[in-house]
Amino acid sequence: MSNNNHSSYGLIKVGVILKMALLTAFLIVLYFPQNDIEDYSDLFYTRSSSDAESGDENKPEIDVPGYENAYLIKVNETIVYLKDSDQVKKMFQDTIDKYDDKGNFQASILRNSSRELTALTVSVNQVCDNTSDQLDDCIVTAGLEKAIDVPSSEIQPEGELSFDSFELGVKDVHFNEPVEIVQAYVKSDNIMDIKDAASLITENQETQQIYKVQSGDTLSEISISTGVPLEDIIDMNDALENEGSTIFVDQELLITVPKPELSVVWTEQTRVEEAYDLPIEYIYNDEWYTNQKVTHVQPSAGYHEAIASVTRINEDMVSNDTLYEEIKMQPVAKVVEIGTIVPPTYIKPLAGGRLTSGFGKRKAPKAGASTYHKGVDWATPVGTSVYASSGGVVAFAGWGRGYGNVVYINHPDGKQTRYGHLSRINVSVGQSVKQGEVIAASGNTGVSTGPHLHFEILVGGTQVNPFDYLY
Repeated sequence: MSNNNHSSYGLIKVGVILKMALLTAFLIVLYFPQNDIEDYSDLFYTRSSSDAESGDENKPEIDVPGYENAYLIKVNETIVYLKDSDQVKKMFQDTIDKYDDKGNFQASILRNSSRELTALTVSVNQVCDNTSDQLDDCIVTAGLEKAIDVPSSEIQPEGELSFDSFELGVKDVHFNEPVEIVQAYVKSDNIMDIKDAASLITENQETQQIYKVQSGDTLSEISISTGVPLEDIIDMNDALENEGSTIFVDQELLITVPKPELSVVWTEQTRVEEAYDLPIEYIYNDEWYTNQKVTHVQPSAGYHEAIASVTRINEDMVSNDTLYEEIKMQPVAKVVEIGTIVPPTYIKPLAGGRLTSGFGKRKAPKAGASTYHKGVDWATPVGTSVYASSGGVVAFAGWGRGYGNVVYINHPDGKQTRYGHLSRINVSVGQSVKQGEVIAASGNTGVSTGPHLHFEILVGGTQVNPFDYLY
């Protein structure tokens, strides 16, 4: 037989042995009773030098240079390989021990009942004292299959509760993300040190997320609330040029936040003494705008001693429920009346145009012109369409001193807009107009240095900077 035939035969033999070994492992896991499975290390055998020396030929021999049995652990899209089941359990145990310093919870490897093949997962179980009279009650499986059954004899009427009724400490621990574990035959170089694997899965990694801009947000406030440096937010979003860039409600900004692939959800019962505030009580007024509010009652903090059930994801608190309290000082809630009507918005009253004069002090452009500009000017050709900045009712349409042809519009929120130096007026007094409706054409009438549109916004009868209100 040629050398080539020998090589081919050897490769075929190795391939057959690998398939048989994996099929055997699959059948063992598939038919092994789930209730009896606690550790799968005995189901997957890696031949050792001691076995070879002892002459134990009953163990399956898989010996491909540079490859060995390992455990693949997948969380989200992150995959790590560990050498054996002891390392797998230790990595998960060390993770939950960060939050359970009493050692009351134990990580164990179980078959993943949601998967058909040999996939495993990790579960967290409460450690029980074998001498306990209530052994069945102290075993609580945490995680997706958690079921807590409190005997009715242990439930006390509210009047009988006291601080002594509660046992303090960590009451529940489980992992927040699904974990998949499978046996794999991999390159030895892919197997990681347990510390490196734990770091990759359980320590914070920079994760990209979308932040949706809320009403009242500024870039500085977003930076503070998310913990992302302002310069990083600007660098990650092409729509932002600098810290003065305009942002809009519901605009989506890309940010990066530190987040681990695998996080621990844990609940602790603790006794606290603290001052506390009641939630704000709102009175909703359907005749007011949402930017109108009146405080009717000022708040006053209370003081209590309480048993609290606090749930955290890693170090971040997600809920804080009071199970029992003794109030030392009654709190008073803040009472606020607030409107429900969304206030009107204001848009630029023309398309295009070149800003030639802003709001405020200026050098008079010509004799008779004011040195304090009460609006803004956009240079634009005569006849350019002029739009209603917001919906309202026409209060004046005609010739105005200094304005030339001008239109005044009163708006439901009490503001007024004015449009000056027009060449043509398309509306009349008393007419209702909608936002964006053409009301006139730009011109060069009145005290004017050239074709342009003069635009004002008045609040309480006084001109204000339009750019503070334009959307």
